[in-house]
Amino acid sequence: MHVLVVHSRYASAQPSGENKVVDQEVALLRSAGHRVEVFERRSDDIAAMSLLTKVGVPLRVPWNPAVRAELGARLRTERPDVVHVHNVFPLLSPAVLAACADAGVPAVATLHNYTQVCPPGTLQRDGRPCTECVGSTPLPAVRHGCYRNSRLATVPLAVGLSLNRRRWWSGVERFFCISAAQRSTLVRAGMPAERMAVKHNFVPDPGVCRTGAGEHLLYLGRLAEAKGVRLLMAAWERVAAGGGVGVPLVIAGAGPLEREVAAWAAGRDDVRYVGLYDQEQCRRAIARSVAVVAPSTWLEAFGLVVVEAMAAGVPAVAAGHGAFVELVEDGRTGLLHRPGEPASLASCIRRITADAAGNREMGRAARRRYEQDFSSAVGLERLMDGYRTAIAGRSALSRDGETRASRGDGDSR
Repeated sequence: MHVLVVHSRYASAQPSGENKVVDQEVALLRSAGHRVEVFERRSDDIAAMSLLTKVGVPLRVPWNPAVRAELGARLRTERPDVVHVHNVFPLLSPAVLAACADAGVPAVATLHNYTQVCPPGTLQRDGRPCTECVGSTPLPAVRHGCYRNSRLATVPLAVGLSLNRRRWWSGVERFFCISAAQRSTLVRAGMPAERMAVKHNFVPDPGVCRTGAGEHLLYLGRLAEAKGVRLLMAAWERVAAGGGVGVPLVIAGAGPLEREVAAWAAGRDDVRYVGLYDQEQCRRAIARSVAVVAPSTWLEAFGLVVVEAMAAGVPAVAAGHGAFVELVEDGRTGLLHRPGEPASLASCIRRITADAAGNREMGRAARRRYEQDFSSAVGLERLMDGYRTAIAGRSALSRDGETRASRGDGDSR
């Protein structure tokens, strides 16, 4: 199969699960013998733009006509079987869907977050879940400045959502939702249920599983409020006040709370802040963990680090909402804490470190769940099913259009 992947890459200075998923899917498809090419833009390139070009970036967030023309020309020349759209913000825009329609190439789209119904894509405001824009206009997001705490920065996203909602819903043959929880939310918001399939992100086998009890608890991800970093620090203070759990907390990542986390960890014997790990360092750190901690306060659409832990035979402690509820089997492959409650998180941390035998069994169950639902083989099968469905749908639509034209009613409107 010939696949063209479309993606606007997030800045490399901070960890991006989305970038990782895209790279892993491209590698998986190529390893299976498919021809895969990439049409992408990089947020890293914005820094090198002229001042005038930078000023124009927000104006092109809702619609980028140059991208439509460039992608359309490439599609007509290369004629891929299917286009797989990932992120289009900020440098591509939904104009990529018009390019696919122009060239008659079916499009599938992976929905990595909630940008179809929420301008910042988080379904969160002021540290709490928020669905005020779901199923309605995105004016509340502008009023509250939900993107980067700025009304001005939120406007392009809100305009893009309003102008392109129907284009997304009609221009994509198959949506990949990365969890059932995400799909349920989006269907309630009015997205076409018949086009939306659950396709969990897969994780390549790390080639190493945990041996022994583990050396540390691990937080691995973006250092941001929505990821529950402050919640974790508050919970760890409770753990420390009770005498600790015998292993340190390792925090790896970068983000807006980096200075705060580094200052908090400085001088403590029970916490190590290690900065941003590369892929190999992440793999080794996970395999040496007693558990991976994922205390997000926002409704995660997936939770890649939890599945990476499963692949290494490591249980997780995660917030009991969003996709985590379907990823972590509470008491079997990990533990779920009450969202936003440091006392509950602290209790789960104590519990998962106190019972070594129970922890090992959770790790083995987590690995079995990975093999069943999140391996490369499973990921490839579900990816190809989605592509075939999209191609068949577009072919049926084309045949229907030809039939209507032959009857003389193609211009009946």
